[in-house]
Amino acid sequence: MDKIVALCRRRGFVFPSSEIYGGLASSYDYGHYGVLLKDNVKARWFEAMVRERDDMVALDSSIILHPEVWRVSGHVAGFSDPLVDCRTCKQRFRADHLADPEHQEVRCGRKPSKRPGETPECDLTEPRQFNLMFETRIGALEETGVDVYLRPETAQGIFINFKNVAQIARRKPPFGIAQVGKAFRNEITPGNFIFRTLEFEQMEMEYFVPPNEAEEWYRYWVDERLAWHVRYGARASHLRARPHEADELSHYSSGTSDIEYLYPMGWSELEGIANRGAFDLTQHSEASGTKLEWVDAGTGERFVPHVIEPALGVNRSMLTFLIDAYDEEVVGERERTVLRLHPQLAPVKAAVLPLIGKDAAMVEKARALHEELRRHFVVEYDDSGAIGRRYRRQDEIGTPFGLTIDEVTLEDDTVTVRDRDSLAQERIPLGGVRAKIAELLAADWKTPKAG
Repeated sequence: MDKIVALCRRRGFVFPSSEIYGGLASSYDYGHYGVLLKDNVKARWFEAMVRERDDMVALDSSIILHPEVWRVSGHVAGFSDPLVDCRTCKQRFRADHLADPEHQEVRCGRKPSKRPGETPECDLTEPRQFNLMFETRIGALEETGVDVYLRPETAQGIFINFKNVAQIARRKPPFGIAQVGKAFRNEITPGNFIFRTLEFEQMEMEYFVPPNEAEEWYRYWVDERLAWHVRYGARASHLRARPHEADELSHYSSGTSDIEYLYPMGWSELEGIANRGAFDLTQHSEASGTKLEWVDAGTGERFVPHVIEPALGVNRSMLTFLIDAYDEEVVGERERTVLRLHPQLAPVKAAVLPLIGKDAAMVEKARALHEELRRHFVVEYDDSGAIGRRYRRQDEIGTPFGLTIDEVTLEDDTVTVRDRDSLAQERIPLGGVRAKIAELLAADWKTPKAG
């Protein structure tokens, strides 16, 4: 994880937030390449969940919802974690993580750093419940304001809009509503870089199905979501679907599976898929007086759909792909750090590199190629430093293709295309570069990393 953090800082993927003021715990800002990578992760998810399917529609609900939404959903009363404080080091820990071997990252703030409770100096309080929602206030005047919450998930915005969407979507169950948006949780023990943060983006979908089909669709979405992670570069050997035991299940869930990834700190949740039953629609129907049900206009059949929910964090997904892509190797007796990202996730698709950065003829050709390509792909122009150093820079940000303009280009208008993973080079006509890059980006891709 330290290497990932260092690379992200060095290459401008992620910075600690408010750093000039000492930072804010578990808050991060995303630099240029981080923004591009996150956008690509979201785009690939949206493609798979909405654009490539006929049974899905999109939604963008408000971050601040009516406070009754969170009371009715159970978040006000039950969205909490057990908390313990150490009176000695003043740190705060989740009580259920202290004895869990899969949470080895939980460490005391004093040296030597050990598990809380393992040294005589540790003085832990009794566990108490800690609500994870951020509370704020709306209204012009303090005395007439209303207490509201920043949403801790995007799902409730989908449930309360079920009737609106069902009336105009021209789809009948099974169908889904998908959205990408910010969520906020006042985490007790945030940490492990961007794995767990105070604010994050969710990619969440609620799939509404006839009650007797819920189990079938639950199993379908576990398999479908596993395949998506593998499709975009996560190694199957580092993924698993772990069904929750009975004592882990939420009271409304008849089945939940975590897609877990083998992070540097051990197996941890990457995505959750839950069979939520009819709990949410029923709760909001009873509390609001609005029937959130499906009515077949032709047959008159009506029922409250059951819901299957795959929910994935953008930040955590980005971190997973970065970890899985990170590689170190020796090439020509020199060490090379490379991000073997799926080309469709890579922040930059191609780099245009004049072999000699001060050669006017090469620069002219390279600039013209860059101007042509940038209208269709995210590409970079780089003429600073030796060509080997420029290749290394692009390897570290995961750029899959390098386009080198050299002396031969000036003679016959061909350019060298360098592949990031294999280091193979091919000369193609300058006029065919755009089509070649499009072809390479559309081709099937599998991570070259072993294991």
